Amino acid sequence: MAVAQGVAPTAPARTAVEKQDIRAQLSPRRYTTIAAEIGAKISRIDVPEGGRFRAGQTLVAFDCSLQQAQLQKAKASLGAAERTFAANKRLAELNSVGKLELEVSEAEASKARAEVSLMNISLDKCRIAAPFGGRVAEQRVREQQYVQPGQALLEILDDSALELDFIVPSRWLVWLKPDQRFQVAIDETGKTYPAKVQRIGARVDPVSQSIKLSAVIDGKFSELVAGMSGRVLMAPPGGS
Repeated sequence: MAVAQGVAPTAPARTAVEKQDIRAQLSPRRYTTIAAEIGAKISRIDVPEGGRFRAGQTLVAFDCSLQQAQLQKAKASLGAAERTFAANKRLAELNSVGKLELEVSEAEASKARAEVSLMNISLDKCRIAAPFGGRVAEQRVREQQYVQPGQALLEILDDSALELDFIVPSRWLVWLKPDQRFQVAIDETGKTYPAKVQRIGARVDPVSQSIKLSAVIDGKFSELVAGMSGRVLMAPPGGS
């Protein structure tokens, strides 16, 4: 009788993801488009394209002389309405004014207060402050230009931490962990930088047998800029 010889187990076939370099692009932690909330002329742009700013710093200021005049007018109307209401209250105590007239003067004072509040809110929109610290990526308007509500003014980003999103084989899940450290070779600088995994995707792609990872550059490197790309230097333990 022939004795069956043992056959060495074959290594699992490499997925399409494993057959190519793992590429990643640097992206900012946060980014947004700053838009006008009022129609007005831009009086100044405090941070130029590429410039840095702090959270709360003024980015754009508008010429709001019209709104200022409207506020002064509203305050004057409020003062007159409040004086009328106060006089009617004293007269009402002496039964020298009707209840309806008193209520109308009270309503006029309330209306004037609301108008002042509305104008103050409008003036608050004459200055756009930075929602976070970062850099101006793109300037879409110029000083002395009249803009409409909703018009895009600046593209800003927070590059305090540069992130990486990339795809790896799903079989790596057996050893991948959050905070796992690795290296990434950036094309534009020709250098290698430390990075660490932040999050592991919640779903495996069954077709490509891959999963998405989010990572962050581990440290501060002034030469790195959002949009740069490179090759992720990550492999399973033992190189399998």
